Amino acid sequence: MGSCNEKRYGFLLSHILGAGQVCSWGSLYYSFPLIAAEMQSELGWSKSMIYSGASLGMLMTAIFAYPVGIAIDRGYGRWVMSIASLFAAVMLGIWSNVGSIWCFYLVLSVVGVLQACTLYESAFAVISKAVESPNIRSRITVITLWGGFASTVFIPIEQFFITETGWRSSLIYLGLINLFWAFVYFSTIRNVKNSDISEGNSLLSRETEDQKALKNALHNPIFWLLAVALTLYSVMFTVFIFHAYPILQEKGLSSADAVKVLMVLGPIQVLGRLVISRFATNVPIWVIGSFFALFFPLVFTALFYIESSNLFLFIGLIASYGLANGIFTIVRGLVVPEMVSQNAYGAINGLLTIPTMIARAVGPGVAASLWMVNQSYQEVLIMVIFISMSFATSFWFASWLSAKSKSTFGRVN
Repeated sequence: MGSCNEKRYGFLLSHILGAGQVCSWGSLYYSFPLIAAEMQSELGWSKSMIYSGASLGMLMTAIFAYPVGIAIDRGYGRWVMSIASLFAAVMLGIWSNVGSIWCFYLVLSVVGVLQACTLYESAFAVISKAVESPNIRSRITVITLWGGFASTVFIPIEQFFITETGWRSSLIYLGLINLFWAFVYFSTIRNVKNSDISEGNSLLSRETEDQKALKNALHNPIFWLLAVALTLYSVMFTVFIFHAYPILQEKGLSSADAVKVLMVLGPIQVLGRLVISRFATNVPIWVIGSFFALFFPLVFTALFYIESSNLFLFIGLIASYGLANGIFTIVRGLVVPEMVSQNAYGAINGLLTIPTMIARAVGPGVAASLWMVNQSYQEVLIMVIFISMSFATSFWFASWLSAKSKSTFGRVN
């Protein structure tokens, strides 16, 4: 009966965390470009000044990813996610009254900390504490399925708020959404699994196991190869997402056609995750990741050489990118339990997140500087092709070592 209740709780929690991801990503991440444009118009700040705030926030996310992961590993996921959502409501309210660039930077720095507490990495860590190891993949997949709708849902919602009430009032509404989720998280997330507190010293034993798992991970070459691969992936992802629109325009598409092409991303990412959840539940995650890692260099190479302004050709390329990217969100969430360790998920994943968030913060700026050399995105695409090939190579090596270690373990036993 207890096991059945745990499965029901894991099922329910994965959907709650997934719906929360829609709102957290939508309010704390995807709404930013729309708000930034309005701030630039009203306050007269340059785009680089405003986006420096976003970069600062991502650096703070990197700094706090590891301690947040440890806190969740120790059973404080309920407090981490509920209090962070509460403070998100407060900070969005303060942001709505900002008039100084330094106050804005302070707000964005705190928002970056809160992102470390509320976005995918924290949700993955919480669900990994709530379900048994064989169910982690399906539950993380559910969370990513929900999360895939964040941009599709919140970009038009935020645009409506801005149009009807202005950007300052829109932040108040986004804050109220986070306030609601603070209550939901507090009401539904358990701080520690029941199995962890069933015996007097079991929680202490679990913490000892987590510390040992973290130490072993740091001596595991698979961990370091994944750190390299996921950092390169993060650079590739952020550079392309921030610059996809002007790249498509430079290739000859009109503004309207470029938007049409990019609208494919959200639905196709969700489709990719659905395919994996339905047809690849028993396929090792390193196999899935190794296959779809190939898509990225192929897409970027095709984009570099393409001369045609055929709309459907670009839709096909962006759809291929979106399919692989959507699936790789699941891969990112599962490489730790399936390739490194099933213990200390939050801490190990937090360490992997640090370089990826730093790369996410600096990548778009580096690409913009490279564009300025010849006022062309061809150089940027060359850089992205090289990064995507290096990413795929690093992930393949990590996968090879993972498969080899499991094969060796199987022979010994």
